[in-house]
Amino acid sequence: MAEIRLLVDSKNHLGEGPLWDVEDQRLYWIDSSAAEIWSCKEDGSDVKLHYVPTHIGSMAIRKNGGAVVALANGFSLYDFKTQRLTHIGDPEKDEPENRLNDGKVDRRGRFVAGYMSYDHDRFDANRGQRPVRNSALYSLNPDLTITKLDSGIKCSNGPCWSPDDKTFYFCDSYDDVMYAYDYDIETGGISNKRVFLSNHEYPGTFDGSTVDSEGYIWNAHVFGGRIIRYSPDGKIDREIEFPVRNLTSVMFGGKNLDVLYVTSMGRPIKGVPQREPHAGGLFAVYDLGVKGLPEPRFGG
Repeated sequence: MAEIRLLVDSKNHLGEGPLWDVEDQRLYWIDSSAAEIWSCKEDGSDVKLHYVPTHIGSMAIRKNGGAVVALANGFSLYDFKTQRLTHIGDPEKDEPENRLNDGKVDRRGRFVAGYMSYDHDRFDANRGQRPVRNSALYSLNPDLTITKLDSGIKCSNGPCWSPDDKTFYFCDSYDDVMYAYDYDIETGGISNKRVFLSNHEYPGTFDGSTVDSEGYIWNAHVFGGRIIRYSPDGKIDREIEFPVRNLTSVMFGGKNLDVLYVTSMGRPIKGVPQREPHAGGLFAVYDLGVKGLPEPRFGG
């Protein structure tokens, strides 16, 4: 039976993006709202904290040292020693209410991340939608060029790939949908977009995801208090209920890649009393009998 442990009582306002770096044998995660990058060893010890100047949606470790970060003002390179940024570009600079959100690296070293809107309640009178579908999904290539992959998105989350690199999974959290695309690992192109999962049976919505070595998708149901493992054909394989409701993302790590790390949100939700003392903490799930895949480093 799976065992859930509170690994770091980090009390993150918006904990996100757990990332296990195989080379450093270290776990990284972020507090998006607090503009912080956290890290620790496999067992939660040796906690370190770094800062960025604005909201951070995701990050990845670089092959050339440091990190690539998805910030409110676009893509940047980050030096852990100096805590300085080198700005790359902001493809949605003309949308001041948008910021970069979740992102991950494919097995050719591209960092794929999408935008979301700060203004959740903005209304598009022309389309009759709330919030506005004015965000897009991008690929930051190792040569630091930026390619748009998809558009018409509300809130980008959960990018991840099948073990054979042929399928790309991606969530639009405000629509309660996880999509699947055909993926061309050689070019980084996507095609044949289709609905993979539609979240109407459970509380909450799709947030961060990862794929294990068997090709099953693990997803954090934010506001739903559970992690769900889905088969490659979209069937529910396993559910793990958590002691906190607002789970945000998942990632396998540890020396054997058999520990599932889970981030959570500590910020209060309107209309919901906060009665969870460990909300915003970093959790670890043991004894799952499943292993993850090594996360690649950004090639730039």
